[in-house]
Amino acid sequence: MTSDRVMISALRQKLERVFSSYHPDGVLFSGGLDSSIATALSPCRRGTLVTLGPDGPDLKYARQAARAIGMDLTHRAVCVGEAIDTIPEVITILRSFDPAIPNDLAVYFALKESKSLGFKSVMTGDASDELFGGYSYMEEIEDLDGYIRDLSGIMSFNSALLGKHFGIEVMQPFLDKEILDFALQIQGKWKIKKEKGKLHGKWILRRALEGILPRDILWQGKRPLEVGSGMTRLNSIIASTMTDEKFEEKRRSYPVRFFNKAHLFYYEIYKQIFGNVPPPKTDEKTCGGCGAGIKVNRSHCRVCGWIEGDWL
Repeated sequence: MTSDRVMISALRQKLERVFSSYHPDGVLFSGGLDSSIATALSPCRRGTLVTLGPDGPDLKYARQAARAIGMDLTHRAVCVGEAIDTIPEVITILRSFDPAIPNDLAVYFALKESKSLGFKSVMTGDASDELFGGYSYMEEIEDLDGYIRDLSGIMSFNSALLGKHFGIEVMQPFLDKEILDFALQIQGKWKIKKEKGKLHGKWILRRALEGILPRDILWQGKRPLEVGSGMTRLNSIIASTMTDEKFEEKRRSYPVRFFNKAHLFYYEIYKQIFGNVPPPKTDEKTCGGCGAGIKVNRSHCRVCGWIEGDWL
């Protein structure tokens, strides 16, 4: 039987080999585990961090990790007005009114700042959570190995689309075939596991980087990008501009199911830009949230963000 130590050592060797082969101009950096791993193991020592306002939960971790790694970190503070004014552009690029727009805004501004710094390529930590059990909901999945295997074949990331908009190559080393194939061989018991009495996702990743990154960085909790950057505050700011009565009135008038007021706000921008949601193609099934097409082997609608089961 393979021991923890053997699996940790094997993963560390693969991570070091793969990440050292990437030479981006910069890293989209949050100070979270994934971007810290990307920076610590690659030759790159320049990064960009974006927050809504002068600070955000990510800023403390990013500065601490940057000091430990020896990174030249550029922090870009975005004001609320600038972020809201940019929403139509992001919706236009992505052709989507997914409620995760605040997450995409953080990536958009980080790429925009990277562009201003002259970066032609950037690296991200995309796919680490998907491949190594980084999401809390994965703790409840009985067949985690099968779920991650299926997910690995359909996952995609908006950072690539946003990077294309800016003419910046987005490198995603966790999607490198060597890392992806090895991650699928690692059993779930090494991905979600207790450490000092607390359950952690990405357990084996954290253990593989011991001695390279500080423990505070290695064992920090999961902060979604929109939360860590502070962009998630936009949803409550947008919601405050619409009464409950107006929301109900508008909600009933549209052929779309909305998560919240911000989701409706994004839809109205989408509708102004693109008109009605496009119907499914002949080889697609119909989204239960907005009526758009979804590929048969997928459950997530890229147009509205609906996931099968969300409204059950």
